[in-house]
Formats: sequence, structure tokens, C-alpha cells
Amino acid sequence: MNQETTSATRTVAASAARVFAVLADPTAHAAIDGTGWIQEPVDRAPLTEVGQVFRMDMYHADHPNGDYQVANKIQVFDPPRAIGWLTGQEKADGHLEFGGWLWRYDLVPLGPSRTEVTLTYDWSAVPQSIREYLRFPPFGPDHLTDSLHHLAELVAPTSGARPPGGRTPGGRP
Repeated sequence: MNQETTSATRTVAASAARVFAVLADPTAHAAIDGTGWIQEPVDRAPLTEVGQVFRMDMYHADHPNGDYQVANKIQVFDPPRAIGWLTGQEKADGHLEFGGWLWRYDLVPLGPSRTEVTLTYDWSAVPQSIREYLRFPPFGPDHLTDSLHHLAELVAPTSGARPPGGRTPGGRP
């Protein structure tokens, strides 16, 4: 069987509403990211609806330009249960083009201050033309668990972690 999704699950010490609020805040995404590729949000407004587009400045040593920008389009928005987005890029003419991979967080409340969070990366809709030059998934096996660990630190009530938007851009060698 050719598996085209990967996921990780973790229980965090926060309400589903608190976790969802952090995930719906693009300024928190660099602090959550387990790869260090996300540098900072271009669009800082909270995520509020399906179809909303938000952009991120990125850095990856293997990217032809090093620095690049992605456009994300909300596909799932069900507060406080699920949020997900497609990732792509904006062409020179302003047209958005998405590669077929989806990031999705599913939240299951386990009580007033505990939530089970599942992060899924799904590349089943990536066309063959993209698969010819990109390996999927494009990150190591620890990425999703690292991201959930960072999320747990951000939402923990006694966390010393920086608040959303308070992280300096990182990941650059």
C-alpha cells in the first residue's frame, strides 16, 4: 500500500478553544513549526473562514532561492474541532497555485483543560508533475511530533514559551 498521509497525535494541557485560537493565529505558526522553515507571517490577521488565504515567508537551504514565500488557503475551518489548509504559491500574475498537499489539525476535547491534537500531512492530491522534483513527505519523521511538542508548549497555562507572534524568525543556518 502506498501511504500518502502521515500524522501524529498528542494530548496537550489546554482547552480545545485555546488550542484552536493558537492554530488560527498565523503569528504563532513559526513557533509551532517543527522544521524551522517558517520565518514569519506575511498576513497576520487571524484565520476565520474557509477560502481565506494567508502567506508565510519561508527559508529552506535546498530551495533554489533559499528564501521563498508560500500561500496557504483554508480548506477546513470548524472551531474548535478542526483547521486545515492547502499550501502553494502565488505566481507573478497574482494567480494562486496549490500543490495538492494539506496540513490539518483535528482537536478532541478531553475535558476543560485537556485536548487531543492530531496533526496530519496529506499529499495524496499532489500531481505527478510535482512528484518528479519533490520528495514526499519533504521532511523527516520527527517533524509532526516536534510541531505538536511546540504547540503544547505554547498553549500550556504555565508555559514560559513566548506567546504567539513573540518568536524571532529561526531555522536559518
